[in-house]
Amino acid sequence: MRHIISILLENEAGALSRVSGLFSARGYNIESLTVAPTDDSTVSRITVVTGGSDEVIAQILSQLNKLVDVVKVLNLTSDEHIEREVLLLKLQDDKSIQDVIDQLTGEYKGRVVNETDGAVVVEITGVAEKLDRAIKLVPSNAILELVRSGALGIATGKQVLKLESM
Repeated sequence: MRHIISILLENEAGALSRVSGLFSARGYNIESLTVAPTDDSTVSRITVVTGGSDEVIAQILSQLNKLVDVVKVLNLTSDEHIEREVLLLKLQDDKSIQDVIDQLTGEYKGRVVNETDGAVVVEITGVAEKLDRAIKLVPSNAILELVRSGALGIATGKQVLKLESM
């Protein structure tokens, strides 16, 4: 089963390496990994998408909590959460695919973020399945480049993943 794990991690040299090393050393696959600063400059937030049984995920969470740089860990998949990815599609700017671009910006709520030199870049945000469907709409010969972020996730309601106030 697919799981989204959010981790608050101290901003220390090698901290990200230790987290990813935990996964690789134990043979766990990372499907996507997203890292960014938080509103607190001392910590970053990592979102890891991985797969495994409930027992495997419980073991991963336990091992993550033992790492010295890890401040907090939350398995978003176990509760209600919001998940998003970003897709940037660079397409040839050709009248033959204008209907596809219109569909991407209409039905898929994408937006054109750049049009230059015979290329158009469309940005789409959503869950992985939505982005997969959007990609399938475009003829492969029209795709000049495709860039996709990993998943980001946040718990709904009052559950938060942040440092407690001192």
